[in-house]
Amino acid sequence: MVRPSPTASLWGAAGKAGYALSCVTAALVLAISGFSYFVVRDISNIGGSHAIVSGPSIGAQNILLMGLESRTDWDGNILPNNILNALHAGSAQGVANGVGGNATNTLILIHIPAGGKKAVGFSIPRDDWITFPTAYDGETQGKIDQAYGLAMAAEEDTLRTQNPHLSQDQVAFEGNEAGRAATVATVEQLTGVHIDHFAEVNLDGFYELANVLGGVEVCLNHPVPYDPNSGFYAHKAGLQHLDAAMALAFVRQRDGLANGDLDRTHRQQAFLDSVMQSLRNDGVLNDLTKIDSLLSIAKQYVITDSGWDLLDFASQMRDLTSGNLVFHTLPIVAYETIDGQDANEVNPPYIKEIVQDTFYPPAASSSSPSPTPTAESSADAAKTTVDVYNGGNTGGLAGEVSAALVKQGYRAGQIADTSALSTTEVLYGAGASASAKTIASEFSVTATASSTVAAGHVEVMLGADATLPATSATPSSSAVPIPTTGAQGGAVTAVDGIPCVN
Repeated sequence: MVRPSPTASLWGAAGKAGYALSCVTAALVLAISGFSYFVVRDISNIGGSHAIVSGPSIGAQNILLMGLESRTDWDGNILPNNILNALHAGSAQGVANGVGGNATNTLILIHIPAGGKKAVGFSIPRDDWITFPTAYDGETQGKIDQAYGLAMAAEEDTLRTQNPHLSQDQVAFEGNEAGRAATVATVEQLTGVHIDHFAEVNLDGFYELANVLGGVEVCLNHPVPYDPNSGFYAHKAGLQHLDAAMALAFVRQRDGLANGDLDRTHRQQAFLDSVMQSLRNDGVLNDLTKIDSLLSIAKQYVITDSGWDLLDFASQMRDLTSGNLVFHTLPIVAYETIDGQDANEVNPPYIKEIVQDTFYPPAASSSSPSPTPTAESSADAAKTTVDVYNGGNTGGLAGEVSAALVKQGYRAGQIADTSALSTTEVLYGAGASASAKTIASEFSVTATASSTVAAGHVEVMLGADATLPATSATPSSSAVPIPTTGAQGGAVTAVDGIPCVN
């Protein structure tokens, strides 16, 4: 991968996920528009992480956008004071004393259906208190934004112990890889859906993007007094233009907002809508200088999983505009204090239902519903991880099958395409025979034990004959209502591209 320079590698505070998708979207729109070899080459250079096994780049897929809080560069060096001051990120001495960290202050999970014409996303509040998939740095529970930093710290400590002569930049790189993997695993466990790709971005790059675009248009519900922590203020309500520095402050602010970090998630969503409109409607794609600058920034600041082929992905994204991308925020039960930390109490089973039924809504009717698991089969399901591989003719079917099985209580495993298969096969490892038998019955096949399948896992190999009678591939409405009241509010949708937020 191409490493950013030290000053170009600040892991930023909240709000950068909008920038991540903006850069990726820009790259896709440029590819679709038929620009030169140089543009295609630049798009191909975006990526770099091997933290996860990538899913398909064509068809239905789930994408996690991550924005990090850190005041160090890729090599672990504290950023110079002049950069920290410009970004309202404290001082070098403050960072040395522990200000900042490596928390994912921004997490947005987006589902792209097959065809790519519409998409839906959920912001995940950073303070949601959850149980981690495994202990990270000795911690089994914490805020969801802490998984990255805990896993990163544990990996770096191990590397330094095992190889004290390892360079600081290599330690930092491997630490970040561990943080990415932990964050993806944690979000998968909370939501019950498999993540195919991720895009990660930083604060400094956000600022550079806003400069290239000449700022951003936002709409505020009311004036906002000066916030010393972020530097944001607005003397009036309504539609207004923010320069790069103020756009950065806009997506960073949470103090002084009625719903704190939950209002900030709405600002992040609104920023993304605004940038997508700018890319489409404001002539950015007709300005070769801006195109070159935009892709140059994307190559430096955006990290994606290495298996995500953005050019293939672009082929189905022609009609995705801000009006076709709807954002929600995952609901919380209540605010609480845990271990002295402000946190959000959440209901993971309810969250799984909402996300599953929004990404993969049930069909209005079905002549072949999935069987209702018994108490005994439910216990088996909770211990079983199901990997689904699509060797059939229906794009995105593996993700839909995985989602349907998660609803029955199984754990989501790998989702990917495989070589063509004429019939569906169900294979299982040690300890998963009962679950495999139940799953196989839904495809009218017989489960087979396999020494190549991990213990506790079932592999569903979808063939040309595979169907999904109990679910629909069309992401329309959710059978489980998404709450519109409470601190998380309702959906953030754009009117003429610019939604109004607090």
